[in-house]
Amino acid sequence: MSNQPQKYCLDTNVLIQAWQKYYSPNICPSYWELLNHLGSENRIFIPKEVFEEITRTEDDLSTWLKTSSIPIYNLNESITKCLSSIFAANPSHKFLVDNIKQRSLADPWVIAYAMSENACVVTKEEKVTASNSDRIKIPDVCENMNVRCINDFMFIQEVNIRFYCHFI
Repeated sequence: MSNQPQKYCLDTNVLIQAWQKYYSPNICPSYWELLNHLGSENRIFIPKEVFEEITRTEDDLSTWLKTSSIPIYNLNESITKCLSSIFAANPSHKFLVDNIKQRSLADPWVIAYAMSENACVVTKEEKVTASNSDRIKIPDVCENMNVRCINDFMFIQEVNIRFYCHFI
């Protein structure tokens, strides 16, 4: 067993929802400082595809991400092989990407990068529970591929982030 700390691959929605909703830098700037710290320690990373999904919209999150310390991993042969194995493992995995609505384009990549890096996927998505659904989500594919997958609240607990409030 390795003594290396767990590495985490962040999904697009983890950053977008945190920025827009509950950890806005206006009310929780230390969260973003901690993400930078974890990035500089190479404990967290994002795939190039996640970076591109976020930065295709010019907003404050895009600006922050472009100067953050979170490593952006680029495609390599190992990741391509992992992606191929994801789609070969189960025909339903093709539904991970919603080509019609141009959403979830980075989803299979998040899993492939995590597989390649032996990392844990961090996502806001939840498993599909309806048996008649033709949808499939990141946690479903991660389970099928034996890739560890947690939500952002579990991530916060695992890396021991603590929030403290004070008046300014």
